[in-house]
Amino acid sequence: MPRPRAEPAPAPAPAPAAGAVADRPATPALVDRYGRVARDLRVSLTDRCNLRCEYCMPPEGFEWLPGADALSDDEVIRLVRVAVERLGIREIRFTGGEPLLRKGLERIIAATSALRTADGAAPETSLTTNGLGLERRVDGLVAAGLTRINVSLDSLDRETYAAMARRDRLADVLVALDAAHAAGLRPVKINAVLMRGRNEHEAPDLLDFALRKGFELRFIEQMPLGPPDSWARGGMVTAAEILASLTARFTLAETDARERGSAPAQRWDVAADGDRPGGSVGVIASVTQPFCGACDRTRLTADGQVRTCLFSRTETDLRGMLRSGADDAAVAEAWRTAMWGKLPGHGIDDPGFLQPERPMSAIGG
Repeated sequence: MPRPRAEPAPAPAPAPAAGAVADRPATPALVDRYGRVARDLRVSLTDRCNLRCEYCMPPEGFEWLPGADALSDDEVIRLVRVAVERLGIREIRFTGGEPLLRKGLERIIAATSALRTADGAAPETSLTTNGLGLERRVDGLVAAGLTRINVSLDSLDRETYAAMARRDRLADVLVALDAAHAAGLRPVKINAVLMRGRNEHEAPDLLDFALRKGFELRFIEQMPLGPPDSWARGGMVTAAEILASLTARFTLAETDARERGSAPAQRWDVAADGDRPGGSVGVIASVTQPFCGACDRTRLTADGQVRTCLFSRTETDLRGMLRSGADDAAVAEAWRTAMWGKLPGHGIDDPGFLQPERPMSAIGG
């Protein structure tokens, strides 16, 4: 059976004194003390969502950010521009909560697509969404410059989907996937989280569906980023279990690990079989096979806080700097300082690990 490949974490280095950045290399890029360089920015546009997925939030949702606390469209655009033009960011992924709830999404994407990286290219601009309402906006998003999309789909069974998402919206997600493909987005990726006792038996069916439709499927291990006390390592469906389920029905061949680079998913090629085409499948094993050593991401929350890791328990306030009159150079330097303090790994296996105070919906995926 194919096995997920671990990315070795970098060896720990002594932490500098608080606030010390004298040993940081003289580079405008977002570097850390372990040799990693952030090229990928994840931007949360809202903490609000129109689903209530079990692994993400409680049935009643969370207390949402007050409107004045969230970045305005202009503030988002300014920070993205700083990231691309001053810090070497090449890829932007807009997330939520649910980013389609952001009225100014098309404007933000258009402004992002108009930027140019140091080599003169437009940054790659993508979206992670639950798909609700996507079919009405996808053409406008593509016209604005959206190049890729990830749509969450955890089950093909209407009742199971409704139980997990706490909303009966499977039909809308399936329409959204077809609309994204018809609009020319490539690849259209599906993100699926498997939960024990809920949908783990659907892994082969989800892959068969994705291959036949021309989508790329990514399974994601459930992470401790939902409601407090809702995650237990023993209850998580692991990458090894997912692969065992898939190999019972498909012929998989692990791709060369060197092709993975900083991508969070390890990929397997899937052989064609009869009228079912081949393709690929990925597994993001953040918990059992962490890839912190190759991480190239930095994150911006909907209220303008820089996070160097999904599991960070510290943040750097860029919104406050913008609203107090700081110039772009000062904002960029604060961002570099935050990245220089990035830890070597997320520490889920450490005895003292504490779940972040913010849930995934307030951080951005």
